[in-house]
Amino acid sequence: MMLEHGGRLNKAAERWGIPRAQWLDLSTGINPIGWPVPEIPAALWQRLPEAGDGLEATVLQWSGAPSSAGCVPVPGSQAAIMALPRLRKPCRVGIPVPGYREHGFNWREAGHKVVPIGPRQTCGGAPGCDDRWLDQLDVMVWINPNNPTGEIIPPSTLLRWHRRLQKRGGWLIVDEAFMDATPAFSVAHQAGAPGLIVLRSLGKFFGLAGVRAGFVLADAAVASSLQSALGPWSLSGPARYVMHKALSDYNWQRQTLHRLRRDSDRLRSMLQKVGFTLVGGSPLFQTVWAGQAQAVAEGFARNGLLVRYFEQPEMLRFGLPASNRDWERLERAMMQLG
Repeated sequence: MMLEHGGRLNKAAERWGIPRAQWLDLSTGINPIGWPVPEIPAALWQRLPEAGDGLEATVLQWSGAPSSAGCVPVPGSQAAIMALPRLRKPCRVGIPVPGYREHGFNWREAGHKVVPIGPRQTCGGAPGCDDRWLDQLDVMVWINPNNPTGEIIPPSTLLRWHRRLQKRGGWLIVDEAFMDATPAFSVAHQAGAPGLIVLRSLGKFFGLAGVRAGFVLADAAVASSLQSALGPWSLSGPARYVMHKALSDYNWQRQTLHRLRRDSDRLRSMLQKVGFTLVGGSPLFQTVWAGQAQAVAEGFARNGLLVRYFEQPEMLRFGLPASNRDWERLERAMMQLG
């Protein structure tokens, strides 16, 4: 069985009888104005990818991780989400609910006991929260910012969780797929500590989901085991090239961060104006409660506008439009729902 995700445009086009090119896809939370990929040297298509191209050093510098941290380039963080559960014997794994469901799915598929972790246990990362709930776990996965709620747990809290888990040989895995737009909350600067594993990707902030490129920061032992599990040439030469160039383009990153924050404010205001109740969000998406959320999502779909519907609990997630024309189209669709 495979889980469903946003961005299933072909399926939407078939169901609603609207050609793919006529859709406005706001279902993914991917930056709609991605990093401009340059021409890729022809030799990279002709040779197997090789280490020693400087990518790992670039990743460590960009992320703020120490030079002692292990760095494993991966074909999207999804590859790590699938591989990491197979690096441990069956154990008890905490998974945030709601959250990106691939985490729980893959730990369960690998024979682990998945323990749902909700806001009651974490207290939203508030100081003084009782952390004894961690003692029932061997591994804790946290998504920071959470997808789809946008909740952020402060790094100080995550590192406190890590210390408690690591005393018993446990892991804290922090999925930072949406972190690039809020880098102050990353725990990458502590990567390399035993039992702390950080996942990052080019898919969201850089808008390069199709290249399937990301990296894992971990201690040397976990990094070595993960590399062995993935096998040789797990990340293509062109993907390594694109990642190296994108992470090195600090001017584009600064300009994009400013634009995303501005556009996210605009989207949040628009959603509130038409009566949606905000759950939370990030600079890349906003999530709302909606009465009869599925019917609302289908109402948008009839107008060729794809948003992400979540069943439990019922929520809708909206990504960012790319152009003034798209913003106007979204506003018209919202007004028609009223």
